[in-house]
Amino acid sequence: MSYPATAERMQRIAPFRVMEILARAQQMEKAGRDIVHMEVGEPDFPAPEVVNGAACRALTKGRTHYTPALGIPALREAIADYYRARFGLAVEPARVLVTPGASGALQLILGVLVEQGDCVGIQDPGYPCNRHMIELYGGRTRTLPTIEAPGEAWSEAAGAPGLCGMLLASPANPTGEVFELSRLDGLYRALAARERFLIVDEIYQGLQYEGTPATALALGSEHLFVINSFSKFFGMTGYRLGWVVVPETWVDPIERLAQNLFLAPPTMAQYAALHAFDEAVLEELERRRQIFRQRRDRLFSGLRALGFGLPPTPPAGAFYVYASLPEGYPGDGESFCRALLEEAGVAVTPGIDFGTSYTERCVRFAYTTDLDRIDLGLRRMGEFLARGG
Repeated sequence: MSYPATAERMQRIAPFRVMEILARAQQMEKAGRDIVHMEVGEPDFPAPEVVNGAACRALTKGRTHYTPALGIPALREAIADYYRARFGLAVEPARVLVTPGASGALQLILGVLVEQGDCVGIQDPGYPCNRHMIELYGGRTRTLPTIEAPGEAWSEAAGAPGLCGMLLASPANPTGEVFELSRLDGLYRALAARERFLIVDEIYQGLQYEGTPATALALGSEHLFVINSFSKFFGMTGYRLGWVVVPETWVDPIERLAQNLFLAPPTMAQYAALHAFDEAVLEELERRRQIFRQRRDRLFSGLRALGFGLPPTPPAGAFYVYASLPEGYPGDGESFCRALLEEAGVAVTPGIDFGTSYTERCVRFAYTTDLDRIDLGLRRMGEFLARGG
């Protein structure tokens, strides 16, 4: 029997190898193996109890119907109030658009900004789904190295012929890099001067460990789109809820696209998220942030002792450590990850998932497990390397 051909664009959509690693790890666990999970970027903490309780109440009250396409007004106002309380920024609730996850926000933004053949600058290494989503809208990507690349290089790239805009994440996946506002400001100004857009993905905003937390929204409101999510800092991954703050003139086209793509964000998730900004919840999230910091420091020092190549200082944000393989290891990052899982029971992500620059002999470790499991993973890796990998 013959079937219709797969769309040609799918030839450019690479598999996300971390999901293959996860599937194999789960298969091994079912067979009785103990696996240390440091592969998937999902907080191990449950969603805050207050948030879950609000979701249950929403269900019992029958809040199961569609909401407005851009979210319930109360949640849009609560997010605007959060920016005011945390960063001292006055953000109009009308510019806050609630979406089905941060991925939904990015899909909407790219849908209204990217034309067939447009070129968008992205981080390399960087979150792979970003480049794939640009491809789906007919765009092209220009990869911009983030490791050992000065800020001036990005600002210079902002003037490259054919570029329509840039997309970057801060804090970043997989490196944990945080773009200082001064660096972002130069990039934003260089792009805005050419009528080009800047999309800043801040889904790990809140999970910063050095300096004063900041948001790109402090830079201005024109040509700037800032994405966030309830998944990472707020620990609500399964609720599938995000938001984006956009220039006022872009609200209408994004709303029209949202009506056609999603109809509305998840209803119960929105009512639950109303309580994500409660004082008690924010206090709990701060305690969790400190725990993530302790894990980061333990993992970073442990990897350095094992000979992994690391930057001079621990990553400033998110919950990842991105490292090059110890000098002398005979294989690449992908073969390392597969062998480490099969032989030592430790699951990590190959750098090749994240692009082409500083990826082939790199791996990403997620410190989304407790200190005892991190210590166990480090011991197993030490024994694995001592055997010659």
